[in-house]
Amino acid sequence: MRYKITFSYDGTNFYGYQKQKNYRTVEGCFEKALFDINDHLDTKICSSGRTDRGVHAKGQVAHFDLKVDITPYKLKCALNSLLPPDIHVNEAEAVNDDFHARYMVKNKKYVYYLNVGEYDPLQRNYVYQYNHSLDYDEMAKAIKDYIGVHDFISFVSNDCVKDSYEREIYEAYLDKSDDIIKFTFVGNGFMKYQVRNMVGTLIKIGKGKLDVDAIKKIFADPTNEKMVMTAKSEGLYLEEVTY
Repeated sequence: MRYKITFSYDGTNFYGYQKQKNYRTVEGCFEKALFDINDHLDTKICSSGRTDRGVHAKGQVAHFDLKVDITPYKLKCALNSLLPPDIHVNEAEAVNDDFHARYMVKNKKYVYYLNVGEYDPLQRNYVYQYNHSLDYDEMAKAIKDYIGVHDFISFVSNDCVKDSYEREIYEAYLDKSDDIIKFTFVGNGFMKYQVRNMVGTLIKIGKGKLDVDAIKKIFADPTNEKMVMTAKSEGLYLEEVTY
């Protein structure tokens, strides 16, 4: 039987999502729990995508196949009893055998939180403590240039090798509440460091280090990748995955 789960996690104390030998990862914790649930069989879990070290998730999605017969409710309870407290399964459901958590994604929503006010030690793992003023209006104009179909090769990690770096961004906008700026991106897919680089470039625009048309220039000429800056991981959240 194939199951789909929606879950959240605090990425602070994980070495990223992907399972890695000798490191604590989200995927590794799930596969350890599933081994106990699935009659001590090695059970692979397939997620909608991987998140970097320090990145959080509110609505990550994954699927896996189990030999044992268990109701979705009991599966959710069993997983939450075996998983560490910085992971929580919000929903479990039985799905058709052809459901695929990665290949059937319609869009993803990422949000990023940045503090331009006084340093807050209680939020240091959950909001990027930038703690300097930024030109919000310039960033709000520039972020719209991400909308549409673009080649994002300049905005991904150097070790991210893809057949195509073309992705479509459906929504990109800012909100501000007191000293917290919230960046929101909705698109059909995101690659390694893409969102963090998109935010980092906007920060440079907000600092006045780049002009408001910098994003257009980077898309027009990938050799302008030196303009791109990577924002820190702790402000980033995978908010929602839509199928």
